[in-house]
Amino acid sequence: MNRTLRKPFALPLMLIVLAMGLLLTACGGNNNGNNSAAGADPGKTAKEMVDAMVQQVEQPAQMELTADDVSKMYHLDPSLLEDYSIRMPLMNVKTNEVAVLKVKDSKDIAAVEDAVKQRAADVQKSFESYLPDQYENAKNYKLETKGNYVLFVISEPENVDQLIAAFESQFSAK
Repeated sequence: MNRTLRKPFALPLMLIVLAMGLLLTACGGNNNGNNSAAGADPGKTAKEMVDAMVQQVEQPAQMELTADDVSKMYHLDPSLLEDYSIRMPLMNVKTNEVAVLKVKDSKDIAAVEDAVKQRAADVQKSFESYLPDQYENAKNYKLETKGNYVLFVISEPENVDQLIAAFESQFSAK
């Protein structure tokens, strides 16, 4: 008789133990407060990443920004960055910019994103009454964050999604 009393409780008890195990497994993931995901470090430098992106999606002639340029043009302290590569047009007739910024500490991602948004506003303002098509490109900039990486893209509408896809593909192609 004692045996029949235990049987009805065995299945619900096993289900509870299984559910608790699943909950603990789900809660035990690596969460450092940002958009980290599996593969959130491509194992490449920011320059290698941007090189790969602009190789896949042609951009007008561009120059690489220095730390001094980053500070002045992006209103950003380069010491917040572990690595970066920012390319902008050689001539002020295009708005195309591609920037990959690897933040040292995930707590600074919001500050880096704010700096990028300020840069986008500056580009928009400089083209507002100058070249309407470039102004539209600047208004439609994209800002993406993956792990400690921030991507900033201004380009022609048909190229923006391709540049983002080229960026994201580097995280899965280790």
